[in-house]
Amino acid sequence: MYLLLQLLVIVLAFISLEHEAITTYAQPYTSVVAPVNKHTDVAKPVYSVQIITERVNHQNFFANFIIDIDAPFIWYNCLVKWDANQGTCPSDTICTFPVACDEYQCEDVRTTFRYKDPSCYGTGTSMIPGWGCACQVQVQNPLTGSCSNALLDYDDFTMYVSDGRKVGIDAFNQLYAASPNAACTRAPSSFESFPANVSGVMAFSSSRYALPSYLYQPLKKTLALCFPSKSSAPGVLFFGTGPYYLSPQSNVDVRSYLSYTPLLNQQDSFGYFISVNDIVIKKRSINVAANTTTKLSTIDPYTILRTDIYNGVIRRFSMVTKRLPSAKPVAPFGLCYTTSTNGLRVPDIDFILPDGKKWSVSTTNSMKQVTNEVACLAFVDGGAKSEPAIVIGTFQFEDNFLEFNLDKSTFGFSSSLLRKKTSCANFNFTLTG
Repeated sequence: MYLLLQLLVIVLAFISLEHEAITTYAQPYTSVVAPVNKHTDVAKPVYSVQIITERVNHQNFFANFIIDIDAPFIWYNCLVKWDANQGTCPSDTICTFPVACDEYQCEDVRTTFRYKDPSCYGTGTSMIPGWGCACQVQVQNPLTGSCSNALLDYDDFTMYVSDGRKVGIDAFNQLYAASPNAACTRAPSSFESFPANVSGVMAFSSSRYALPSYLYQPLKKTLALCFPSKSSAPGVLFFGTGPYYLSPQSNVDVRSYLSYTPLLNQQDSFGYFISVNDIVIKKRSINVAANTTTKLSTIDPYTILRTDIYNGVIRRFSMVTKRLPSAKPVAPFGLCYTTSTNGLRVPDIDFILPDGKKWSVSTTNSMKQVTNEVACLAFVDGGAKSEPAIVIGTFQFEDNFLEFNLDKSTFGFSSSLLRKKTSCANFNFTLTG
């Protein structure tokens, strides 16, 4: 009996230790990671994230998706097929499995998570031979605003894992798969004005059908974006807890550069908003109503200001740069300078946020070089009734590290990384293992 009790104690101790080992085991990666590309082969710069869409015979196939932090769900150029063994999938197309009309996701996306633009609200049915009713939804081209029909599907997307320093951990720890409900469309208008080699929209919004909702443990719900200023080298997107490292500061976690402000909920939007209390240029405030709602946009190329705010910025900026040679304005900008002589340096434009936090927009993020001889202030007049009053666009994001903590509802920002002697193009994308 004594031996039996000893054996029982040993077994229980072993089980306890094994359970403790399982519960305390931490994955060797902290985030998933993907390159962010800048596209300049279109009228306005566009930024995409590169995702693995297929794995065939251990080979990865990639696609580029426009980064949209406002879109309700993912959509791209693909084809729904109810039976992969029936017929063949076109060589240049990804074929996926459809969501049926009577599945809960269909009504959910159609009603609650549809595009908020009323012109994009429309439902219908699509019959697939041998399958039945497939779920038809509307998608919106973020560059043109046009809407078209699509079919909701079950998808598989894959990203590389990272410890914040590199891609992959070892030969057996490289990939992380997510299975979202996306939408397939083949309509040419859906991709009008898209850059070459960009085939869809990747939603990173607060919607339950955006990609962050499909990225589970051990990842935490934190999205980090670092847009490159040139198309020659990629920036980086992380989703997870961090840390994040950019060369040559190989031992400095980029999070140490960040200041934080609350993210705001905005009715009828899946996007991200912050409050701006003031805009300061060379110690002088621009008249901005306290807690002015400000939208963060990965689609609008330049910061948009309501006319009263825009006029105040232009007046003050003109005054502090009156010694610089002016140039004829180039649309859509209202204030331009000649840059044929020495390099142009202008004062910072500071967005003052709650709790006194300051997001500084330095010369590289305020002055857009439009020709070899002319640079313009990259702020645009949104009109007298523009709502929200401020929309911060992608030119102001370049070489700034941005962190959206979706659990804590906070937004972290670094201001220009160039002042820290690094940039968004300095992440090591060399695959490990």
